[in-house]
Amino acid sequence: MAKIRDVAREAGVSVGTVSMVLNHTDYGSPQIRKKVQDAVEKLQYIPSEMARNLSLKRTMTVGIIVPTVAHPFFAELVEAIEESLYHQGYKTMLCCTQQKENAEHVFIDMLQRQNMDGIIMGAHSLDTSLYQGIKQPILAFDRYLSPEIPIVHADHVLGGQLAARAFLQHDCRHIVQIAGSQMVKTPAGEYHQAFNAVMQKHGVRTDIVPLPWNSFGFQESLQLAEMIFAKYRDVDGILGSDVSVASCLQVAVRKGIKIPDQLKLVAYDGTDITQSGIYKLTAVRQPIKELAELAVKKIVGFINGRPDDSPWILPPTLLAGETC
Repeated sequence: MAKIRDVAREAGVSVGTVSMVLNHTDYGSPQIRKKVQDAVEKLQYIPSEMARNLSLKRTMTVGIIVPTVAHPFFAELVEAIEESLYHQGYKTMLCCTQQKENAEHVFIDMLQRQNMDGIIMGAHSLDTSLYQGIKQPILAFDRYLSPEIPIVHADHVLGGQLAARAFLQHDCRHIVQIAGSQMVKTPAGEYHQAFNAVMQKHGVRTDIVPLPWNSFGFQESLQLAEMIFAKYRDVDGILGSDVSVASCLQVAVRKGIKIPDQLKLVAYDGTDITQSGIYKLTAVRQPIKELAELAVKKIVGFINGRPDDSPWILPPTLLAGETC
């Protein structure tokens, strides 16, 4: 296997010149660059990625921290981020924090030891002090971590208003909102506030039922749905995440409740599961792919010392369905 010294000898240049030509697209004269490229092709030289990364002081790896990839929203998000990072020349290292202690500490330690170039953080951890004072590139996805760490997220105020408009086309009088844990500070909570503001103006009763912290599974959502129908017997509208609303739909159908005549349902996230059940769920669709691409654009800009000044917030849309 050819070594970099062999390429230098074949091209008639120094080892340092070969390294600079291979690692920097604008280094050297066209003649020098051609000599090096011809020697590389002739000797079928394969550069060491580890050596290249050491030279550039880069690992070309970005960490993604999410609670779980079993949840449809995070599954779509991680897939879209990984694809976008790949096209930017970066590899992905994934950390799922649910049911793990100190998982984030390990990733932060790796970042500070320069074993990765940056982190996109979207987990629902309660201790955000871990992120205070870190100088390396960190981007928050729909999470408040610290004033110094910027956030990419959907326009949740608009999302709440879109959900309200969907319900207001009908004569709903009592709507239950299934919310994430109130212990987690996230911009997503704004959609419940915006929704409530609109509904109160129209005299519609609303109740908020929070999920337990770090609860993302169907089983927990089914149990919560059973509780909602037992406690709020006059409920005629439900708003919540895709998984929560899909679970309510399943329980409602089992109880013989007619959809959408007796009960209207609006999901928030708009992942593929909203379009794949016995009814297509009416949903507020977060622009997941576009948000992922924006997050990657931002973190790569930070890593390269060229922060991107484009907007941090993208608008959601309303997907027509059969449940509202």
